[in-house]
Amino acid sequence: MAGTAGSVKNMGDMVVRRVQSFEEWRVAVRGLIASGVPPAAVQWQSPANDGDLFSGAMEEANDDAPSDAPALRLPRQLVELLECAACYSAVDRWAFLYQVLWRWQRGEHDVISPADTDGARLHGMVKAVHREEHDMHAYVRFRERKEADNDDAPRFVAWFEPTHEVLPQVARHFARRMGGVSWMIATPTATMLWDGATLHAGPALLKGAAEIDDDGEALWLTYYRSIFNPARVNAGLLRSHIPSRFWKNLPEGAIVPAMITGATNGERRTGQTATVGQRSGATTIPIRPERALPQRDSLTTLQQCRRCALWQHATQAVPGSGPQPASIMLLGEQPGDQEDLAGKPFIGPAGAVLQQAMAEAKLPRNSVYLTNAVKHFKWEPRGKRRLHKTPAQREIIACHAWLEDELEHVQPEVIVALGSTALKSLLQDSTATLQAMLGTPFQHQGRWVIAVYHPSYVLRAPDEASRRQAYAVMVEGLRQAIKLLEDGQHNRVS
Repeated sequence: MAGTAGSVKNMGDMVVRRVQSFEEWRVAVRGLIASGVPPAAVQWQSPANDGDLFSGAMEEANDDAPSDAPALRLPRQLVELLECAACYSAVDRWAFLYQVLWRWQRGEHDVISPADTDGARLHGMVKAVHREEHDMHAYVRFRERKEADNDDAPRFVAWFEPTHEVLPQVARHFARRMGGVSWMIATPTATMLWDGATLHAGPALLKGAAEIDDDGEALWLTYYRSIFNPARVNAGLLRSHIPSRFWKNLPEGAIVPAMITGATNGERRTGQTATVGQRSGATTIPIRPERALPQRDSLTTLQQCRRCALWQHATQAVPGSGPQPASIMLLGEQPGDQEDLAGKPFIGPAGAVLQQAMAEAKLPRNSVYLTNAVKHFKWEPRGKRRLHKTPAQREIIACHAWLEDELEHVQPEVIVALGSTALKSLLQDSTATLQAMLGTPFQHQGRWVIAVYHPSYVLRAPDEASRRQAYAVMVEGLRQAIKLLEDGQHNRVS
């Protein structure tokens, strides 16, 4: 810890130290720690301050730091945190940093943890310093100096007003970025100059950006105006991205407020198409739905359908089967395992139950059209078996176009909806319930509809009584379909 200790003066039980840099503070705390002076017994002062109760004693203060004080053994993490936090502008920063160091030396190593009260403040100071460095990297604007007789003057000059003392770190950043070009960054308290090879620190030389002349700035402002689009300006977003304290020192900061005001007052129309600019107030531009959709290959067959994801796990789409036209349509939910493999509807166990019910109702299978609301088999694995899984509403909706196509070609007079999914698809109503419409014929879009249980429900009913009841409802529904058809034909004949 080389360096010269800051001024010190013992005043009773109080030790007063005056430091202005991190290096001076390091030398001072080495002597304080060696002497066992607690934080409460140290008064820290900086030459930049206006002074306080002890400022009068500073002029005659002498250096009493022990020249042979042992070096402190500190972890790299702590040293880096202390050095960064020392750039934070706060009246008590030196006192606070000494308190952190004192606690660490006494074994309280959690002092650098964000969970500790002092540790939280330490990390907050470091974060603020890093943020200030980032902002300075982003918002420093170099102006090219006019030609002068003094060739030693820097070519580019910038003015910035940092909240924290980050000028040295930022200067090293620009020295790496700008190569051998000379420049100077001035702040209200200090100046850093780069001569192309070496950085030089000095006192404040300027009082503001107004002292810097730049012939090229007018060209930059002309370019900035030309790329400004009033139709896309978002003043709120602009202010959130660039804090207001930076605007006054940015070249474009002088013209942006006027451009935002102009955009608000009507100039935003110049950035729109002529037809939009002529509209008054908030209007909606009409567009036909078919023009808003992307171009896709038309689906010519059911097997090409990709309207939902069920096709990815199904063997094939299963179309309807039966005469076209047909007076009666039996509409189920979806194909089962055997239907998926064979490509034909109602050939599995549920199909056998339906065949038995149709025979009992005296409805020949070859006289009706059999189909499903969903054309692909939705399943989930259970060991080596594929078990049925109820289709989701979005899948029912996606497949409804194929049902509409079947209704147009088959032209049924009576539709028997086998189960809840078939009923919801036919009515295009996700709130429709089977129990509310069970066994009671009603008309929909000029056709009679009868809702009954699906034959698979007969197979999985919890007990024999439930199975018999469900089967009886299904048979009665088929009989009603025949009767409705016969009544309709009789009415037409009469």
